[in-house]
Amino acid sequence: MHHFEARRGELHCEAVPLRRIAETVGTPAYVYSHATLSHHYRVFDEAFSGMPHLICYSMKANSNGSVIRTFTNLGSGVDIVSAGELSRALAAGAPPSKIVYSGVGKHIWEIEEALRCGILMFNVESREELETIDSVAGRMRKRAPISIRVNPDVDPKTHPYISTGLKKNKFGIHIGQAMRDYEWAARRKNIEVVGVDCHIGSQLTEISPFVDAAERVRLLVEKLLRKGMPIRLVDIGGGLGITYNDELPPHPKQYADAVVRAFSGLAVTLVLEPGRVLVGNAGILLTRVLYTKDAPATAGKGKKRFLIVDAAMNDLARPSLYGSYHAVVPVGRAPEKRALTDVVGPVCESGDFLAKDRRLPLYRSGDLLAVMSAGAYGFSMSSNYNSRPRAAEVMISGRRFEVVREREGPRDLSKGERTATFLLGRGKKRGRIL
Repeated sequence: MHHFEARRGELHCEAVPLRRIAETVGTPAYVYSHATLSHHYRVFDEAFSGMPHLICYSMKANSNGSVIRTFTNLGSGVDIVSAGELSRALAAGAPPSKIVYSGVGKHIWEIEEALRCGILMFNVESREELETIDSVAGRMRKRAPISIRVNPDVDPKTHPYISTGLKKNKFGIHIGQAMRDYEWAARRKNIEVVGVDCHIGSQLTEISPFVDAAERVRLLVEKLLRKGMPIRLVDIGGGLGITYNDELPPHPKQYADAVVRAFSGLAVTLVLEPGRVLVGNAGILLTRVLYTKDAPATAGKGKKRFLIVDAAMNDLARPSLYGSYHAVVPVGRAPEKRALTDVVGPVCESGDFLAKDRRLPLYRSGDLLAVMSAGAYGFSMSSNYNSRPRAAEVMISGRRFEVVREREGPRDLSKGERTATFLLGRGKKRGRIL
């Protein structure tokens, strides 16, 4: 569920009309519902009430500080994949003891920073990474808490770009090879083996892949316990999908029941890393129509209309990157007449689209549109392609709204950039900021 709904012909987020956001903040803008974020977290947390567990929000889905703070205020930890995310997580109130560091390419200085902070554990993804963490921890005279991310070779039945649990994927250590690496780690005085980790992909809409992976992980955990390894954490990752169009993902309670059943009887704490399921439907991308134009008829499709809006692929990459569907709805009253339409942005790429081949109302220049389900992997994947400043971010709670990230301006685009000295006139000794 979410708190975006039409009232008397005007789309609102909670009690705030989105037209007011556009008039005050401008477009494009990301808008987040605090009530939706909080509700989604509580539903997910309560679903696992039958077993000791720790939720670590996967902040790569949306790294806005106010979004993270919403969850840490509710008791959440954070799943990170970089030192930059570590810094943002700490700034948003995440206790280091509730931070899990995932990712296949941790740099030495990032490992050092995480060890200094005292994070809960590293999810280790290769033998070389394990050896590096041991070396760094030894030099720092610390013990590094680790779990090994095992790859169970389970098909998550999702988009291949967000599938992570097959042996052909770059993630994790194959579950059949993990035992020898655990045995090696257990012999190291600078490593503390604390858990097992597994994450098979994102936007999963069936329970069976989760169950398959959990059953395989349980067998490994039982083997490790029999060998005397003190496994106390089982990190099963995230990946539960949301509804973008006609998907019917399982409710968190169905998902939790299946996972808890798979690990029943084990004296472990489950670590959960939800991302998209918490934030996806809690945010929209607000955009305004700049121009419209009609294209000649094509074979089998007839005429097509283009809505050129002020949001683009640099603002929301998912449609261009994955062919993903996002509903596009009017902020105000829409014309009844419809036409086959592409919603496209100003970027100079044919791949710059937010929606293709939709039967949409005959919107006009100046109309406001909401691109739905944009709270996950929207702003966090945005860029400055075509030297476009990134959008503002706004959070709404009841009747209040605040800008939680200011819109970038042209000067922000050249921050830190200097002209090479050899391109300047004679006598100039230093480069200057553009």
